[in-house]
Amino acid sequence: MYIPTYQDMLEAHERIRPHIRRTPIRTSDYLNELTGAKLFFKCENFQEPGAFKVRGATNAVFGLSDAQAAKGVATHSSGNHASCLSYAAMLRGIPCNVVMPHTAPQAKKDTVRRYGGRITECEPSTSSREETFAKVQAETGGDFVHPYNDPRVIAGQGTCSKELIEDTDGLDFVVAPIGGGGMISGTCLTLSTLAPETKVIAAEPEQADDAYRSFKAGHIIADDAPKTIADGLLVPLKDLTWHFVKSHVADMFTAADPEIVEAMKLTWKHLRVVMEPSSAVPLATILKNKAYFKGKRVGVIITGGNVDLDRLPWMQG
Repeated sequence: MYIPTYQDMLEAHERIRPHIRRTPIRTSDYLNELTGAKLFFKCENFQEPGAFKVRGATNAVFGLSDAQAAKGVATHSSGNHASCLSYAAMLRGIPCNVVMPHTAPQAKKDTVRRYGGRITECEPSTSSREETFAKVQAETGGDFVHPYNDPRVIAGQGTCSKELIEDTDGLDFVVAPIGGGGMISGTCLTLSTLAPETKVIAAEPEQADDAYRSFKAGHIIADDAPKTIADGLLVPLKDLTWHFVKSHVADMFTAADPEIVEAMKLTWKHLRVVMEPSSAVPLATILKNKAYFKGKRVGVIITGGNVDLDRLPWMQG
């Protein structure tokens, strides 16, 4: 198992710089007052494909040799990694095959197809994803870019917190959502060297809390098919991401689906940005644990903004 280094992250930042956006940081006096902390929101929902995962995907795609790239790339994903890998492949002019659960939001499927990705659907479980993907990769021979358990992807995701630290005047905490752990791992990779005084906090849905239980137990606990409004956080930790979580995450908090939806509404209203439920989990956990964050400078990574606008969670009932 190759563990990516800080140097890998720096090289990734140079490699992807021409192809991604340096996303802005937003603040809200209202949300600061509500939480008792000073919050700095890193808006990865402003990336062209609408999610932070363009960083890791672009690093992987543009790190391939011409011979490797000729066969294209392939992956399995609940949506954002699929669209971001399709986008990066489109930029390089190579094929991209993705396996997605049939329950993935239509907006995410549409984005994949808009960027030229070819979708094969599967059941909404980790086992079905991996079985279906094995068949697709055997047929296409594309380079497997794992959505999170891949050194190239983790190094790419680490560029987000590099920018966050550079664009703020020091932070006590950085809070990011956790599913499989790609963003958290990249955050740990970067901050452990660039800002070791900044603590990394992971935020997870209560209804899909296998990372939280893994963190408390000291070993990976994997749920096969959890159900939560935060559809981007359904996958379990793997060996590489677990390495970063157990070594560098300072704490982990969970929030229930109603709390996530309420945080999503607050952010839409007071930051005036479109975010998806998975991206609202950090704010939901901060609101739930105000005493922990009170008086602190807190970076919050808004990981994505790909939602079905006709099926917003507060419209369903």
